[in-house]
Amino acid sequence: MRALYLVSLCLILISISNVNAQSESAIDLSVLEGIWKIDMSPEDKTDANFANMKISEVSNSGFEGYFYKDGFDIRSGRINTQLGIIYGALISGDGTGEYNTAFYYKDGLLYGTTHSVNRDFLAVWIATKEN
Repeated sequence: MRALYLVSLCLILISISNVNAQSESAIDLSVLEGIWKIDMSPEDKTDANFANMKISEVSNSGFEGYFYKDGFDIRSGRINTQLGIIYGALISGDGTGEYNTAFYYKDGLLYGTTHSVNRDFLAVWIATKEN
């Protein structure tokens, strides 16, 4: 009886690990590639404060591109899909300091935050894919 219990437990654990592995490998990271129009003030519809982000060369662990506008390269672009959701993080800068940005992908949009320690702000944003 104990052997049957152990075999059943092992089969359940193997099934769970296979489901997790399949769901992680089924995530299509290429949905991130392209140019994204970032609405830096999504709550204030009277303000048209937009930036661009280009994501290119996406791999299982990271990505390259630019943030804000061409010439401001993404550094340390990282991706995490452990929870079955695409999360990303990056560092960028524009001469006034560094920006730490994090986002997640849901239903064709990117939802993110950009934090500037030097300029003392945290921007919340939503991005739509341009191409």
